[in-house]
Amino acid sequence: MLVAGWGATGRSATAALTELGARVTVLEGGSPAELSGLPAAVEVITDDDPHRLADRARSAVAAGASLLVASPGWAPSHPVIRAVGGRRGTGDESGQSRQGGEGGRSRQSRQSRQSGRSIPIWSEVELAWHLSDPATHWLTLTGTNGKTTTVGMLAAILAAAGRNAPAVGNVGVPIATTVLGSRGSGRPLDALAVELSSFQLHFTSSVSAVASAVINLADDHLDWHGSAEAYAADKGRIHTHTRRACIYNDASPITRELVERADVIEGARGIGFTLAAPAVGQVGLVETALVDRAFIHGRHSHGQVLADLSDLARLAGPTGLAPHLVADALAAAALARADDVPPEAVTGGLRAYDPGRHRLEDVATVAGVHYVDDSKATNAHAAAAALAGHPASSIVWIAGGLAKGARFDELVSAHGHRLRAAVLIGVDEEPFTDALTRHAPQVPRVRVDPGDDDVMRSAIRAAAALAHPGDTVLLAPAGASMDQFASYAARGEAFVRAVRDLEAQA
Repeated sequence: MLVAGWGATGRSATAALTELGARVTVLEGGSPAELSGLPAAVEVITDDDPHRLADRARSAVAAGASLLVASPGWAPSHPVIRAVGGRRGTGDESGQSRQGGEGGRSRQSRQSRQSGRSIPIWSEVELAWHLSDPATHWLTLTGTNGKTTTVGMLAAILAAAGRNAPAVGNVGVPIATTVLGSRGSGRPLDALAVELSSFQLHFTSSVSAVASAVINLADDHLDWHGSAEAYAADKGRIHTHTRRACIYNDASPITRELVERADVIEGARGIGFTLAAPAVGQVGLVETALVDRAFIHGRHSHGQVLADLSDLARLAGPTGLAPHLVADALAAAALARADDVPPEAVTGGLRAYDPGRHRLEDVATVAGVHYVDDSKATNAHAAAAALAGHPASSIVWIAGGLAKGARFDELVSAHGHRLRAAVLIGVDEEPFTDALTRHAPQVPRVRVDPGDDDVMRSAIRAAAALAHPGDTVLLAPAGASMDQFASYAARGEAFVRAVRDLEAQA
């Protein structure tokens, strides 16, 4: 077996495959850590030349390797992926299946018809599905923004219902690790709250979730997918084989279109969530109540109250409870209700939900200026949600990072009037300055030298000089962090440290 990448998912896949008795060759393009103590069945090949790695992959296939498990960072255009066939495992519906659960649940082994040097390519998600107990219900979700918030809310709701159902996947916990860890633990997994990225979905074919959701969709990761259409198509793969409910955002027509295109199990329904009063077949908002008109008897005449906006009060920021957080709660509630979670567990779970760090986190107020950390806003869609609701000329926006092929015209056109100033960090300056020049030329901006030894401290100094009392200095970068920081969390921590230093000097 081949594993591409030695990050968290690569290590998880390798552990799973070796536990099954396979010999594994890991292909890694960098200089990975944690190579000590590997079992004899694992060989790690490192080379910073992707074409040489591709040659090694071809040799492994010629020697009998029958499967490649690709880590999320390995795009379809990567020479290694192309070398082994450049395609997903193409399922043979006559292949082996595992029966169990509702309706004779089937997990087809996605075996390819071997042709030359082509072998199936799986994600770690696909591998975990084949290892998972058929009695474990998968509740899956994806989207451009809010995935981690929604999966956290879903896991909290499931916990309130007394279910052993952790949040896994793109949230940072490899699924195969969780599945293997539950074996022999004495407490089997009742369900999994699964956050999936478009990268993971690209090489996933067999997952048959009880319920699935695309919570929103905007252009992102175009450098990886090649086009907006390919990105949307991979997001839509989450609905394939869904058994009960495909959840869509009523405010996002493309998410409904993805449901309409999906190849689902007969009987699965499309269920919308909305910030308006719900129609039949939707979960929505009636004044301050979150109401279900999708999963109850008598839904044509009435609804079931699931929670109240007051249950989300701890998530409110300086401008109140952000609408996108309410939408996330509705999506999580819909997924849970599709798996027969009672209304009182939805209430309890939303009350208990802890959003974690770097998600519209109020850091401090210094000299009358609010400092808010939304480092998790790694794309334009997420940044728009952070900017929305603020008054005109009230935000000093710290933006920048890896643009990933995205443009920011729509973002700045919609929210440029809210900006008092912009402080730009990161290496991809042009897409940000271009959008600001075209759509908000009146907004002053400061560029922090990408070579600055302490980028965030310099950004905070510049922002503090530009802000007026009552303003908000908002870190909502709209770009990925890896150009200057190890992760969005590291970027957020740098922001917090810089603000704390400013506070100490005030």
